[in-house]
Amino acid sequence: MAQFVEFLGNHWLLSTLWLAALAAIILYHQRTGGASVGPQQAVMLINRKDAVVVDVREKKEFEAGHIVDAINIPLIKLKQRLNELKKYQDKPVIVYCKMGQHSAEAIKTLQEAGHSEVYKLSGGVSEWKAQSLPLVQK
Repeated sequence: MAQFVEFLGNHWLLSTLWLAALAAIILYHQRTGGASVGPQQAVMLINRKDAVVVDVREKKEFEAGHIVDAINIPLIKLKQRLNELKKYQDKPVIVYCKMGQHSAEAIKTLQEAGHSEVYKLSGGVSEWKAQSLPLVQK
């Protein structure tokens, strides 16, 4: 521990820059990632606030298994199909993909279109499956 403190004292500029970079990365992910909810919170939003669920995976993945009543709009077609979600602007929207990585981009698009309450499902459909929650398969 003494060596660590000595290192910080000798390299205070380097240490400060490292902390600033770390803070910038955390801030960036908070701003671009949007609010996220876990599967249990998503179920509560669906049941209590009549949240709309949007699946941004491709149709083939959607048909392999999706959340009940989810609307499938692939991420690459989301901007062209925003009018389908216009009637849900007053409801919470939960966006999910396979692992939760592409949902942030969809959230940004929906917020720009005027949706105020948009969440991403943390962990995506993989986390939903891991918690043994139901999926509809065609």
